[in-house]
Amino acid sequence: MFFPRTAIGEIEGRTFEKLYLEIGYKTLEESVNDFESHFNKELALPLRLPPLPFTHYFGRFNDFDGENNDHLEVEFINEKHPENYFRIHVRPIKYGITFKESYKHKDLLLKDGNYAKYMTISGSNSLIFEKGNWQYIINVDKRLSKLVPPKSLVEIANSIHTS
Repeated sequence: MFFPRTAIGEIEGRTFEKLYLEIGYKTLEESVNDFESHFNKELALPLRLPPLPFTHYFGRFNDFDGENNDHLEVEFINEKHPENYFRIHVRPIKYGITFKESYKHKDLLLKDGNYAKYMTISGSNSLIFEKGNWQYIINVDKRLSKLVPPKSLVEIANSIHTS
C-alpha cells in the first residue's frame, strides 16, 4: 500500500492509524471476531512473528457477496520502514486460492507432516499452507530474504496450533 507522505507519521494531514481505519482496518481482535462469527469457527493465528520491528498491526475482515472471496487480512507494519511488513491472509480451505503449477515454488515440510508452498509473488516471499479448516498465506517483503528466510516462515507456520 502506498500513501504520499507529508511528514513522518502523517499523510496529507491524517495520521497513519486513521488512514488504515478509513480503509476498513480495525484492531486485530475485532477483525478476528468478525471473521470467526461469519464462519462460525475458531481461528488460530501464529504465535511467532518475523524478527522485524513493527510499529502497528491491524486486521480487516473482507465480507463480499457469498463466501467465495471472504477472508481475513492481518498486517504488521512499520510506519518508518515500509519494507518491514508481515501479512497474513486466511480463508476457508474450500475457498482457498489455487496456484498454477507453473509458478516457481518450493515445497517445504511443516512439523504436522503437511507441505507448504514457498514462492515469490509480486515482490513478496510467500508461504501458502493449510491448517485446521483454513488456508493461510503469509508474506514478507522479498528485500528481507536474509532476515526472514524460508526457514523463518516455516517456523511461523509451525507456531499455529489448531484443534
